[in-house]
Amino acid sequence: MNLLNPSNLIEFIQHLIFDRQWLWVTCILLFIAEIVVNLAVIYKVPYTEIDWKAYMSEVEGFLNGTYDYTKLEGGTGPLVYPAGFVYLFSALYYITDHGTNIKLAQYIFMVFYMINLAAVFYIYNKCQKVPPYTMFFICCTSYRIHSIFILRLFNDPIAMIFLYFSIICFIHNYWKIGCTLFSLGVGIKMNILLFAPGLFIVMVNKLGLVSCIGNVVICAVIQLALGLPFLYVNAVGYIARSFNLGRQFFFIWTVNWRFLPEWIFLSRTFHIVLLSLHIIVLGLFIFKKWSGPAAGWFTWLKELNVNKPVNVNLSSEDIVKILFTSNFIGMCFARSLHYQFYIWYFHTLPFILWNVKGSPVLRLLVLGIIEMCWNTYPSTNLSSCALHICHFIILVGSIYFEESVSQKKENEKSR
Repeated sequence: MNLLNPSNLIEFIQHLIFDRQWLWVTCILLFIAEIVVNLAVIYKVPYTEIDWKAYMSEVEGFLNGTYDYTKLEGGTGPLVYPAGFVYLFSALYYITDHGTNIKLAQYIFMVFYMINLAAVFYIYNKCQKVPPYTMFFICCTSYRIHSIFILRLFNDPIAMIFLYFSIICFIHNYWKIGCTLFSLGVGIKMNILLFAPGLFIVMVNKLGLVSCIGNVVICAVIQLALGLPFLYVNAVGYIARSFNLGRQFFFIWTVNWRFLPEWIFLSRTFHIVLLSLHIIVLGLFIFKKWSGPAAGWFTWLKELNVNKPVNVNLSSEDIVKILFTSNFIGMCFARSLHYQFYIWYFHTLPFILWNVKGSPVLRLLVLGIIEMCWNTYPSTNLSSCALHICHFIILVGSIYFEESVSQKKENEKSR
């Protein structure tokens, strides 16, 4: 194709924007552009200290021989992350001159950003679910995501890297490797467990109950091995801190519930209601929406043919949809969302939205409003309400307005 010819150039640009067969080309071009963008951000935008020094203080205690979790603390309070975090950031502690070389840390997190982006691009290319222009949203529109990686140096995005590579393993049927990576991600930040209900359903479908439980055991053994030095010294303290108990109760104003009075936000009843809604909606998706036996899950449970896979024909798209939706449900009913938590589902949103019937304009509008809400600092009553409205639209759309197989085929032909 001669790109010097105006008509050919226009055709080429149209392919890059709309043609899903050209998605990989768009991704490559955006990947190259992101290298330039990240370097520019590191050079031009001042680094903002939030948790990095606290991370370094926490792992410094471990490196000095302290294995009692109740005594590992930093400037922001006690250590609340699992053992995988301690080992990973201990390595970063040494690489960055005891945490003092911030610029080097930023370059390392730029590498993390690019690795994460490559994994996300691979998943989207494998599924061929969204048009190429959605990749511009993933790359170019979110200052917050760049900030989480290279200006804040949070641990959340590193956990997500392990998650996305585990998904790549799952869609290629490398279940044990995938579960190993999944568990390592949990060992860095336990938000990865929001994907666990979906993963369990996927493995029961593809492998059967016995093999599924075997893979769950792999995940559990890895967690036990990672936490063993701390469990030996202080089991209760390690487990409580790993599940982030305690610290979040003191973060009153967060992204999603800013409009609530403090007494409701801190109410145990409110926490129980959110948990109950989370379980109910998960159950709805498990028994009504996600792939399962033709006769239904209750019939399958009654017969309990534990060695027989339920639906080995789950496609890559099905696997990704179930996992992404499982996590999204958790985000909808989370009690407290902090700004760095945006990375937990940012890259999954286009995939979920493009599984719902609707115009591209409406989908992009929802994505834009969500982005605006996460970039409103501090959060306001309006931004928190708008975020919940967008979550509600996506959730209801996923339940009642999901594209059927025939509709998907028709849309593929028309795009």
